[in-house]
Amino acid sequence: MRSLGPFSGVIQIYSGSVKRMFSFFKRKKPSPAETDQQDSVAPAEDSSSDQREPEPLPVPDDLLEPAQSQPEEPAQPLQQPQLPDSTVQPLQPPPLPDNPVQPSQPAALPDSPVQPLQPPALPDRPLQPSQQSPLPESLIQPAITPAADILQAGTTADAESLRPVQARESDPLIPTPLETEKTSWLTRLKKGLSRTGQNIGGLFVGVKVDESLFEDLETALIMADAGVEATEKLLTALRARVRKERLTEGGQVKAALRDILADHLAPLEKPFPLGKASPLVIMIAGVNGAGKTTSIGKLAYAFQAQGAKVLLAAGDTFRAAAREQLMEWGARNNVTVIAQDGGDPAAVAFDAVNAGRAREAGVVMVDTAGRLPTQLHLMEELKKIKRVIGKADGAAPHEVLLVIDGNTGQNAIAQIRAFDAAINLTGLVVTKLDGTAKGGTLAAVAAGSQGVRPVPVYWIGVGESLNDLQPFVAREFAAALIGD
Repeated sequence: MRSLGPFSGVIQIYSGSVKRMFSFFKRKKPSPAETDQQDSVAPAEDSSSDQREPEPLPVPDDLLEPAQSQPEEPAQPLQQPQLPDSTVQPLQPPPLPDNPVQPSQPAALPDSPVQPLQPPALPDRPLQPSQQSPLPESLIQPAITPAADILQAGTTADAESLRPVQARESDPLIPTPLETEKTSWLTRLKKGLSRTGQNIGGLFVGVKVDESLFEDLETALIMADAGVEATEKLLTALRARVRKERLTEGGQVKAALRDILADHLAPLEKPFPLGKASPLVIMIAGVNGAGKTTSIGKLAYAFQAQGAKVLLAAGDTFRAAAREQLMEWGARNNVTVIAQDGGDPAAVAFDAVNAGRAREAGVVMVDTAGRLPTQLHLMEELKKIKRVIGKADGAAPHEVLLVIDGNTGQNAIAQIRAFDAAINLTGLVVTKLDGTAKGGTLAAVAAGSQGVRPVPVYWIGVGESLNDLQPFVAREFAAALIGD
């Protein structure tokens, strides 16, 4: 066989395998009789097959010949292609032209300057109103049409557009801060007197105007601390109004009672005479816990808001921390306080009047210690303070105010009568109407119940803030008292 080098052994093995394959197919196929005979002896052969090893297949002679070893040729390494001797030349940029590019020159402007546009010439003779075509009224806009053109046109429609726009009654108005504060004050007043307002105002809801209504009104007014005299006076006037005006509805009777009560309280409504003297000396008195010191602080704030210079005198030398409380109110309002540690209250008042005159103060308020009208020696001390103030200023004190608690009821009548007999009161300050106050006491004062003199009411208070002390207005108080 021709030598094929290292592949000769593989080819010999392959050719032997092919020969065995063809020899297998060339074997004689057994006959059917031989097949049956083999099947009959098959069990015996199977039984002995486990003990006899299988015979190896014959190997062809040509496969037993040892392959002749051929000398192996060493593997040749891959040869890299030979590059040409000439190296690759880099790309050269194209040569630039000799003459560089010149920048573009701006276009030359003409020698003659640009002439501005001239407005078209107006005719020498202005247009007459008759030559203008009338416009429909829907196209006339007074807010855009110039006033000069309107005056020149002289048409009726344009003249109407020049008139100022009148506010309609239905247009909502923005409330001013003063109106808002006033509304808030009335709301607090009605809330403070809500108990009495519900008791009296609830009687007029779906009621028949007869004698039974007047009896219920009499009970409600007496329960509101109005007193017997004031109640009889109010109901007598109300019956006469109902008969005269033939009132048949509860709302009409309620409105009539409000007007009658406002007229009844009108003598107590009096503006405070601020500025009638310089300095205006005010003496403050009252029972214990009525709110004298707090009312002085609120009045100082109100007087300063009106442009007056205020000076305070701490005449309450008996109560603990009374001087410190008044000094705190003075610090809040930036007001000077005249005080002595453990001094005589009359001496403090005397020094305060002289200091107010020297410092050109507009108002000097003198605080006094709280006392009951039944304590005669304390009432004599109060008379002494008033006499000493008169020595510092012959016309002083110009105003003597009594602070009463609105919750005391008919006891306020006794306080007013006792203090008025001692120091001759000129005005009242009613406080704490935001609590359980019934409010009818002022009706009793206006009616002169129990021999009391109708002393004017300058201020009423419904809270603790600085703005909660407001001047007394009879109609507002009457409306809040009946829940209107």
